[in-house]
Amino acid sequence: MPEEGWSYARAGVDIDAGNKAVERIKRHVAATARPGVLGGIGGFAGLFQLEWGRFRDPVLVAGCDGVGTKLKVAFALGRHDTVGIDAVAMCVNDILVQGAEPLFFLDYLAVGRLEPAQVEQVVAGVAAGCRAAGCALLGGETAEMPGFYPPGEYDLAGFAVGVAEKAALVDGSAIRPGDVVLGLASAGLHSNGFSLARRVLLEEAGLSLRDRLPALGCTLGEELLRPTRIYVRPVRELMRQVKVKGMAHITGGGLLENIPRVLPPGTRVRLAAGSWPVPPIFQLLRTKGNVPEPEMLRTFNVGIGYVLIVAREDKEEALEVLTAAGEKAMVIGAVTAGEPGVEVEGRVFP
Repeated sequence: MPEEGWSYARAGVDIDAGNKAVERIKRHVAATARPGVLGGIGGFAGLFQLEWGRFRDPVLVAGCDGVGTKLKVAFALGRHDTVGIDAVAMCVNDILVQGAEPLFFLDYLAVGRLEPAQVEQVVAGVAAGCRAAGCALLGGETAEMPGFYPPGEYDLAGFAVGVAEKAALVDGSAIRPGDVVLGLASAGLHSNGFSLARRVLLEEAGLSLRDRLPALGCTLGEELLRPTRIYVRPVRELMRQVKVKGMAHITGGGLLENIPRVLPPGTRVRLAAGSWPVPPIFQLLRTKGNVPEPEMLRTFNVGIGYVLIVAREDKEEALEVLTAAGEKAMVIGAVTAGEPGVEVEGRVFP
């Protein structure tokens, strides 16, 4: 036993560093404030007052998710300012599928050794994601766990809570054959399929994250760290003007497995290959890993990050609203009769 005796710091947990981290992130948290937030950072719990007068029959909608092995890319590059956006996006896009307005977000950051500057980078990204989604960063937890994570590494997860009018919940029950399927462009891989992407590109193909690839127009690392797009503002604007019958956030499982989750019995979706552009990163994965097209479609978003289903007569107005909101929106298919599922006409990859 050391002469001075044991302390929490000697065991690997630095309370002083934790306090410094809190001081560094306060301004980022404050920048996400929105109506309903009560109190500030530092309490045992975050407080949010629901504006009951806005709703006749409000329903709270909640979701949680993490960033996954995309974090390995951030560790390798020593860049931590974008993964927080991913954490927010994965949660708020999920609750948006139900038609919910995100109200607040909570993050969970677990580290092996707490480095205040690194924590600030991560939380700055979380705050940026919250601002993009219009929700408050209400609180969270930073846990220092010595011996649990390798030096410089951490895990990041998030929890979002939103609200929707019960009568306005989007559950897919109104979807009928003849409806139109719209797709919103992704920014790239978003936060899914990274175990396969890292294996193919970094291990099998031997590429470096710092390699500048002409097809990508940037380094491989920059491409892989592109944040997941947050679709809240344009989709909420669309919902104010057009009846949206169903939505799907295209995450793990890709187009093939996420769209059927919102289809009622007796309906299926037929997608038209070639109706949307496939970003170069997916072409690179396909060729470098000789990944079969069905596997590409059930692992990655292949260029479509979010799907909406509207009545055929609302198609043009929906496209106009989404385009005016800055989205790259396109018709990618239609609803047909049959068992819930997705079929693709033609080949997505040449």
